[in-house]
Amino acid sequence: MTGEQEQRRRAEDGAGTKRDLEFPPAPDALPFPVYDNHTHFDIADGDTAVSVAEQLEKAALVGVVGVVQVGTDVPSSRWGAELAATNPRILAAVAIHPNDAPKLAARGTLDEALAEIDALAAQPRVRAVGETGLDFFRTEEEGRPAQFASFEAHIEIAQRNGIALQIHDRDAHEDVLATLRRVGAPEKTVLHCFSGDADFARTAVDEGWYLSFAGTVTFKNNHHLREALSAIPRDRILVETDAPFLTPMPFRGRPNASYMVPYTVRAMGEHLGADLGDLCARITENTEAVYGSWADDTVLTAEGTEATLND
Repeated sequence: MTGEQEQRRRAEDGAGTKRDLEFPPAPDALPFPVYDNHTHFDIADGDTAVSVAEQLEKAALVGVVGVVQVGTDVPSSRWGAELAATNPRILAAVAIHPNDAPKLAARGTLDEALAEIDALAAQPRVRAVGETGLDFFRTEEEGRPAQFASFEAHIEIAQRNGIALQIHDRDAHEDVLATLRRVGAPEKTVLHCFSGDADFARTAVDEGWYLSFAGTVTFKNNHHLREALSAIPRDRILVETDAPFLTPMPFRGRPNASYMVPYTVRAMGEHLGADLGDLCARITENTEAVYGSWADDTVLTAEGTEATLND
């Protein structure tokens, strides 16, 4: 785990609090298979080491049949692309995280990193550019020009390669919206871990974008997220873990993983008053519309190939 990732884990799980590092129990299986469209296998958490193969199998047992492994820098993006090329349950997204862009720019290496992301985006099982966007929570004013430059470059990479765009948006809704409108959002644009209100959700849907809901939609005080969920048509809804972060209730603060998706989907279904099977089927249809098929002939080796970030 990098320093940035460790800082993020502490901030999102509660800095200074004693955490339960045991993975939560598995939920009941969903009645129809779904995908986790945003996870980070490369970021370790919990008191037990779990391999990629074990995580995938545990997820499959509860109806989570595939994931999008999301990069946040060149090493994790390269690793994710390699992993996806060998495993039919994994697709990859590649990017420089917005909070890393100012650091790279200060070292004069941002353009070089973006060129590597561009090359990775051309690989057949890399189906998204992300996570990219704007984060005004952690990046101060002086670092924001680099964030904007990086974000715009990522948008152009997604456009040029004809793949989806996964947006990281923290305390920057209006600037994300303005940037996407100015540069031209890809046809398949996803607001990852949607954090806006119902009005912003409606605006995003009017633009033709998708909203991906994480465990945060289950948090007691996040009424605005549930209102946003209710405000949009179901053909715009995706689901994710952002694992190992943002573990859904009732296990908030403990390690998260793709097998936890059913807790979030069930909470969404209960809030919407939706038939669970119908909601799962719709989420799956939406996910495949954005990223394409997980099962195709671009996989290089047999399913279940073991891999670690340092391979």
